[in-house]
Amino acid sequence: MKLPIYMDNHATTKLDPRVLEAMLPYFTETFGNAASRNHVFGWQAEEAVAAARQQVAGLIAASPREIVFTSGATESDNLAIKGVAEASAERGDHIVTCATEHKAVLDCGKRLEKRGCRVSYLPVQPDGLVRPEAVRRALTAKTVLVSIMYANNEIGTLQPISEIGRITREHKIPFHVDAAQAVGKIPVDVDGDGIDLMSFTAHKMYGPKGVGALYVRRRGERARLSAQMDGGGHERGLRPGTLNVPGIVGFGKACALCAEEMEADAKRLAALRGRLMGSIMQALDGVSLNGSLERRLANNLNLSFAGVDGESLLLGLDDIAVSSGSACTTDTPEPSHVLRALGIKSELAHASIRFGLGRFNTTEEVDYVSAKVVDVVNRLRKFASP
Repeated sequence: MKLPIYMDNHATTKLDPRVLEAMLPYFTETFGNAASRNHVFGWQAEEAVAAARQQVAGLIAASPREIVFTSGATESDNLAIKGVAEASAERGDHIVTCATEHKAVLDCGKRLEKRGCRVSYLPVQPDGLVRPEAVRRALTAKTVLVSIMYANNEIGTLQPISEIGRITREHKIPFHVDAAQAVGKIPVDVDGDGIDLMSFTAHKMYGPKGVGALYVRRRGERARLSAQMDGGGHERGLRPGTLNVPGIVGFGKACALCAEEMEADAKRLAALRGRLMGSIMQALDGVSLNGSLERRLANNLNLSFAGVDGESLLLGLDDIAVSSGSACTTDTPEPSHVLRALGIKSELAHASIRFGLGRFNTTEEVDYVSAKVVDVVNRLRKFASP
């Protein structure tokens, strides 16, 4: 076992060596621009992109023509939400989302509010779940988009996406899903779930950073949105810019591997998570689980430790990579907006740790982490005692 141990796989994942192997030729040998259609270098790059597009689409039961490559899930969220709001401005100005969304979605809502849109931020239950009926009640004649994340990046909660999708289809309102944490970890069927637009990214599924995708429904009732950047006409005019061919190839390979190994990975990670949670909770009092255990990503564990300062806890875990919240908001001293939305008090929210298990974690690492957490918490509580 090597130290430090990485257990922050919600922030990013290690590149799978098989993905790197697939990518390498496209840096130095097959290095053409996929938009250069006058010579073999461009043709080879275009073929590689087409093959990867098929792999990405296959993982979510989509058509390759429905995949728009982007730089990642944050860009995909921006393109989907702002793009639909702009394209639907004459029809309405109301968007429905949730209080526990990723900042990429929440900040899009704030920006659109400054432009005159109205955004409803639905509350969640103590387990982090959104009630489908709450979505239904929030809809108005002016609602142009519903955006609910598939799996929460902090507490791993799996939202009732298919139920919400049935409601949005019934009302003929586009449904966007931020699925950055879900795709590659659980089966996702965009048509079966009633999803019209979906954001996801390679680096959350053992692929490279800097490449993601937006699924845009083209079958049946098409999702309509306006491009948010101009130039070049790439990706059917929705996302201009020279395609990141090596990254897209890696994205495709990562998706293909997840399609083959996702079920086995989930079973193994659920067992490791159970081992980690059981060891910590058996040895310590005052530990609470944040979020639903039943409707949860197999690799997610978010625990609060009463009587402990969160910053001191993280410092004590000096040879373990874990997180106190979203990697995208780690520069803020405020407690997690997700935990606050669950009704957790600030003091306890500050003393919360997110463990993100991944494909390369081992039982030996889990045992080391649980023992280290127990030791650090006991020492901190001892020092804090009067």
